Amino acid sequence: MTAFNDESGTGDALRRALGVSRRRFLSTCTAVGAAAVAAPVFGASPALAQSAHNGGGGGGHALVPASKRGIILYTVRDATGRDPLASNLPSGFREVFKELARYGYKQVEFAGYGQHANAPGGANLETVEGAKLLRSWLDEYGLHAQGNHGFIPGSWPLSQPDLDTFKKHLEIANILGMDHMGTGGDPTGSAYRSDWDAAADKWNALGKIAHSAGLKLYTHNHDAAYGFLLDGGPLDAQGKPTRSSGIRKLEYFLEVTDPKTVWLEMDIFWAHVAQYKFHTYTAHDGSQRENVFDPAALVRRNNKRYPLFHAKDGTVNTTNGMGYDMVPFGTGVIDYERFFTRVGAMNYHNPMVEQDNAPSDTDLGQSLKHAKIGYDNLAGLRKKH
Repeated sequence: MTAFNDESGTGDALRRALGVSRRRFLSTCTAVGAAAVAAPVFGASPALAQSAHNGGGGGGHALVPASKRGIILYTVRDATGRDPLASNLPSGFREVFKELARYGYKQVEFAGYGQHANAPGGANLETVEGAKLLRSWLDEYGLHAQGNHGFIPGSWPLSQPDLDTFKKHLEIANILGMDHMGTGGDPTGSAYRSDWDAAADKWNALGKIAHSAGLKLYTHNHDAAYGFLLDGGPLDAQGKPTRSSGIRKLEYFLEVTDPKTVWLEMDIFWAHVAQYKFHTYTAHDGSQRENVFDPAALVRRNNKRYPLFHAKDGTVNTTNGMGYDMVPFGTGVIDYERFFTRVGAMNYHNPMVEQDNAPSDTDLGQSLKHAKIGYDNLAGLRKKH
């Protein structure tokens, strides 16, 4: 964790990188013991962030056009998986689609095609016929499927069964009317350049197959993918590099993959976690260097590579190793008004509201309530003149 009053000046470097005043920066921080610890946000206190999320009561253009307001169904996975015969709450894909459309959502991202066996269509809709049924419900409620966290082959080169499964998912995506097909995981969990090269070879090949089917293949990323690549310096006992040039793993992946066939989905919450965790590295010469991660700047440099976002919010927690606790979108401190304003291209990006911990064992309707909160706050974001 990064203290503002340390001698290295890390706190001031983070503040300068985010372009905020020292007073405003300090207002976002919480004390841990006697030390003040930097809050990894884009300069918004909880109160300021809440005002921004709600549009501040002022005018201005919507930062997220109505047609681009979406949600990943992982947020409401308990509802799609609920037994409709045992609950009066929306249950299964059809009823959940109806409810999300009632809130105002126009887009959904799938996290698989399974639901409760008693819901219309049965448990497994990961078939051509299941996709046709899902598409009929999407059309019924005016929803557009933008993507799916689905099957990406783990083996490379591809086995024939993996290739067949991958092509089946492409067919399902096309039936559902998707523009994109992807996965919920990073290309590789490795820190080494050679493994990212291998991952790039696989994704370039899969991307070409997806492109031939009229789809953009994308990878969804967590905090680890924004850590520093180990690509030089002394080798360890296994002959692996131990130090970094300062390039981040995903930045390297962007360089070595084809921009015409490989795309990305930034989870903005996890990108902020990475900002909190990965700000110093050991250079090839053994010196300690600082490089504060700026998620919006990365998107701006590669804007067309990021057609999808996960819009997920958090409150500051400097004791859990991540810097944040997840909360419903618009109720945390991540300054989405600033983020979306900086990245621009409002009619290109597709933000999907997500909250990993929305389901509750005690409030069975919580995930849908949080989905409604998320929609209202996404719709309330305004670009000020």
